Amino acid sequence: MTLNIFDTPDEVVDGLAQYFVKIANESIAAHGKFSVALSGGSSPKKLYELLASTIYADSIDWTKVYFFFGDERNVPQTDSQSNYLMAKKALFEPLYIDAANIYPVDTTLTPKEAAQKYAETIAEFFDDDEMSFDLVLLGLGDNSHTASLFPYTPVLHDVTPSVKEVWLEDQQVYRITLNAPLINEAKNIAFLVYGEGKAEAVHHVLEDDEDIENYPAQLIDSITGDVQWFLDEPAAANLEEEY
Repeated sequence: MTLNIFDTPDEVVDGLAQYFVKIANESIAAHGKFSVALSGGSSPKKLYELLASTIYADSIDWTKVYFFFGDERNVPQTDSQSNYLMAKKALFEPLYIDAANIYPVDTTLTPKEAAQKYAETIAEFFDDDEMSFDLVLLGLGDNSHTASLFPYTPVLHDVTPSVKEVWLEDQQVYRITLNAPLINEAKNIAFLVYGEGKAEAVHHVLEDDEDIENYPAQLIDSITGDVQWFLDEPAAANLEEEY
């Protein structure tokens, strides 16, 4: 695990953008393509907009980048809550990404069918290779969830890499998510977390005793690579250890 702590949110996002470009270009040089699982939310939106800006747009051969989603809300792709729609507006459209390079979750299906089909889609993409993304981008919720791995949900106990539907009782909604074993297969994993509102969750995940039911993001631990945390000072304020 590596912590990258910056003074401001803008510096955090720029730091992750530089890391994204680095991993993308290394992956393309190594095996001709770069596979990334995107996260949703307002923080990643800023990252995607920065990557699509004139600062970084020409830093990657986008024709060799393949986009997946770490999780998705069970809503139509035209819904304002759709992670796909957010990424489409912030990243895909500005960069003119070919639709063949984008793998959204099919939310026209039932949640269970959507999860099963997405697992099949990922397996087909990697063919006979291990289902190992070059990069998985993650956020962190105030309740220490990441992707759609929420406290006290059955998916937390998965041991085989896959995609699962998750029912959130308090919200009365379904989500579809990569499970922790599949995320952990990734060659690189990066958390984007900033703001004082995330300080308690960051402390729980990084420094508290293991308690995956309450702090699901503790499940994330890359098998082959490193987990990078991109934080600002307020988000890191409750950390007690030296990093």
